[in-house]
Amino acid sequence: MPRGIAHDHSEKRAAIRKGAAAYFAAHGYDRASMTGAAKHCGVSKALIYHYYDSKEALLFDILDSHLATLVETVEAVETGPDYLRSLIHAILQNYRNADAEHKLQGDALETLPDTLRKPLLAIQRRLVDIMGRALQQASPNTLTNSSRLRPVTMTVFGMLNWFYMWHRPGKGLSREEYADLVTDMVLNGVKGLPD
Repeated sequence: MPRGIAHDHSEKRAAIRKGAAAYFAAHGYDRASMTGAAKHCGVSKALIYHYYDSKEALLFDILDSHLATLVETVEAVETGPDYLRSLIHAILQNYRNADAEHKLQGDALETLPDTLRKPLLAIQRRLVDIMGRALQQASPNTLTNSSRLRPVTMTVFGMLNWFYMWHRPGKGLSREEYADLVTDMVLNGVKGLPD
């Protein structure tokens, strides 16, 4: 008779995702192994293979969970006069404690086969669309041109996505202060763009 799903199945998967993300990010996904991931997570290799049949499946689950949580976060931000600021704050808060997942998104996403990569790219496009709409709302007169909107949108993500590389908690700007800095730079910079 087949065994049922353990009551802590979701928690175990989440712990494996978190531990494996840290291991992959620290050692480089291409050089990392499932054996090493299991050791880093403090579980047996058999247990990690119980949840994931391949390193690619594990990477997909790490990235899918990270991006899905991010989309859920940004979709919950209420539109209003400070929508862009609220959105930038929400994204940076979501990135807190997700440096490894975020690093893997940039470093390892392209290593996945098309069938696994395409759904993740679709989630990324959704995030870009949401940010683009927030930028258009914040500066409707300047960002009506789509050839200008995409570069500005990607510039904002560039400022947010690299934060984890140089920020040290407790030193310099806080996450919240940086979110305000980015928002102010974007809003004031967009106003200075030629028509």
